[in-house]
Amino acid sequence: MSESQNTSPCKGGSLYITSTEQGSGKALVSLGVIDIVMRSISKVGFFRPIIQSRTAASHESNDYVEFYNSAEEEDNDVHDEDIDFITGHFRLNQTYDESFGMSTDQAAKLLGENREDDLLDVIIGKYKALEAKCDFIVCEGSDYLSKGSAVEFNLNQVIAKNLGCPIVILGSAHDRPIAEACQQISISVDSYRSYEANVVGICLNKADPDNVQSLKAELERLYKEDGYSLCVIPADKRLSCPRMSDVVKHLKGHVLSGHNYMNGLVRCSLVCAMQLQNALKWLKEDDTLLVTSGDRGDIVVGALQAHQSRNYPRLAGIILTGGVLPEPSILRLIEGLPARLPIVSVQTGTFEAASQINAVHARLRSTDQEKISLSIQAFEEHLVDTKAFERKILPDANNQSPTNRVNKVITPKMFMYSLVEQSKAKKQHIVMPEGTDPRILKAAAILVERDIVNITLLGNKEKISNYVSQYGIDLNLDRLKVVDPVSSGEALEKYANMYYELRKHKGTVPNIDAARDECLDLSCFGTMMVHCGDANGMVSGARHTTQHTIRPALQIIKTKPGFKIVSSVFLMCLDHHVLVYGDCAVNPNPSAEQLADIALASAETAQTFGIEPKVAMLSYSSGDSGKGDEVEKVREATRIAKERRPDLLIEGPIQYDAAVDKDVAASKMPNSPVAGQATVFVFPDLNTGNNTYKAVQRETGAIAIGPVLQGLKKPVNDLSRGCTVEDIVNTVVITACQGQQIPSV
Repeated sequence: MSESQNTSPCKGGSLYITSTEQGSGKALVSLGVIDIVMRSISKVGFFRPIIQSRTAASHESNDYVEFYNSAEEEDNDVHDEDIDFITGHFRLNQTYDESFGMSTDQAAKLLGENREDDLLDVIIGKYKALEAKCDFIVCEGSDYLSKGSAVEFNLNQVIAKNLGCPIVILGSAHDRPIAEACQQISISVDSYRSYEANVVGICLNKADPDNVQSLKAELERLYKEDGYSLCVIPADKRLSCPRMSDVVKHLKGHVLSGHNYMNGLVRCSLVCAMQLQNALKWLKEDDTLLVTSGDRGDIVVGALQAHQSRNYPRLAGIILTGGVLPEPSILRLIEGLPARLPIVSVQTGTFEAASQINAVHARLRSTDQEKISLSIQAFEEHLVDTKAFERKILPDANNQSPTNRVNKVITPKMFMYSLVEQSKAKKQHIVMPEGTDPRILKAAAILVERDIVNITLLGNKEKISNYVSQYGIDLNLDRLKVVDPVSSGEALEKYANMYYELRKHKGTVPNIDAARDECLDLSCFGTMMVHCGDANGMVSGARHTTQHTIRPALQIIKTKPGFKIVSSVFLMCLDHHVLVYGDCAVNPNPSAEQLADIALASAETAQTFGIEPKVAMLSYSSGDSGKGDEVEKVREATRIAKERRPDLLIEGPIQYDAAVDKDVAASKMPNSPVAGQATVFVFPDLNTGNNTYKAVQRETGAIAIGPVLQGLKKPVNDLSRGCTVEDIVNTVVITACQGQQIPSV
């Protein structure tokens, strides 16, 4: 093939991830690499030079984790799974068609006609078009699903070199001795080096956990002089196990029961053709999927009872084969049981169904935050010297660091990464009162796995354990605290006595018994934990109203010195920067003094999260141009705020366009140090603030984190009842950062 089209490297940076064989797990590595890159660079692209043709897309891969978008359900219009997942998860600014060079059918036709140069022209042209809008591109090589693997291997070499990308070579250590796994990598490295390709890293995936250190040591011995970044990732069954929904889709099953529990993992399957008492002896592992004939009502009922029993492992579900349904009396019994388990009917026989289950692949949906978090963590945790890896792939032509090269931009990814790292630096203890909400449990699993905070869940431990099992949540309750206020003993008495002393003067708590009843409320109990120093902060509201969450905080924790009200902000994560909007959730019509409070609290919040506060006190006019009560209120609030904090940059009244647009600012307020570059926006009332943040969120695609409560002595934050798992994780991280600002007593 021609090498005449060799191009210069991408203007900001690039990396080509190529594998030695099918099923190495490129998508996991792509996910980890992009997560690292996006901490320093805002405009990242994802590109696949060659993808499987839609008509020829094979699902016979044994790939470790196959990623696909949860919206992609129709097999007759299959998109490339990695493109859909990666671009969707990272919200990359590119279309599907911009994300690949050509299909395997197109590539085969050009190669068959000896038109290699034309093939490269097409791929380079599409790559360059994407490069024009990106500061970094991660390229992912082909899948080795065709029979011509040698041709594909050579083609990846040619493409990587002609795109000018540094290369990471990925191999699989699955079921391989150490010497064999390393030899396979060595052959590929030698081949790429003979082609004068720029290899910068080597990764072995799916290694036996017991062999990880030995594999790493052998790679270090082999490539000691080359300075390659090395990564050996152990096999993790949590990533390789399919969800129950994947099994149902693969078997074309009909769900009879347990529709809400289809996200559970399937770790193994068990064919039950024997009597119930004998079948139970074989139930030894959590998340087992039972396969039995549809007329075995005894197995179905017994399995459901075993699923609820403490003496047996939890089940993933039951597959009923042969197209036979249980008797109506059995179905009625199933519907009345409290612990719902997925029960699925399939047309195939037992043996065929069991064989098909073993062929189901684990597919990571864009909504599967647990597996996404595990994948990212697995890559970075086992990458030797992340900073050295960054230096290899991110420097520009002048060998400057990304910090010097890239303009000062803060993407949502960069922002949350910095806050997570800040949280880890001084771990806080966060109490989450709604311990039986599945979203809270999924968020707790991520927070515990990533070691971001220490967590206490409130609620009955047995109920919480049942929810963990029923929803297939990979959460080890031994890694956090579970406290049931009802049975908390001394803690309840301590909080009740403290609550009584705090509230008796109000006349609403006549005696200690009334105080004890109040403290049995989960929000009140959690707030007392924070007040007494048994937790650093609280996050609640997934199932309760804002008032239910905030009221105990106002009564017990109260406002910190210098502030008379509690207010809130939203952290608005736009494409290239983060802004602070306040107050958009708590105070309907603040006075001038309260607006000043909100402004100063918002400025402090901005500083907590690494944002330089330049405060804009918003109104419908700028400077001295407007008259009227509302403008005067903002003008007075600005005066009070400046008087209380002369060290802060505060401007008002000012219109929104003058606060954000330098051209408008130059004409309306040319001498203002805030106009055109404001970072903190204080709205005159709740109506304006709430509508503005929602409009900006909707029209720009900004991520709105909040409401973040401010002005309290200790942090308590409220969740929306429609919150996602990601929202909860972000709010806990925010709360932990706030907790770090509270002086230790």
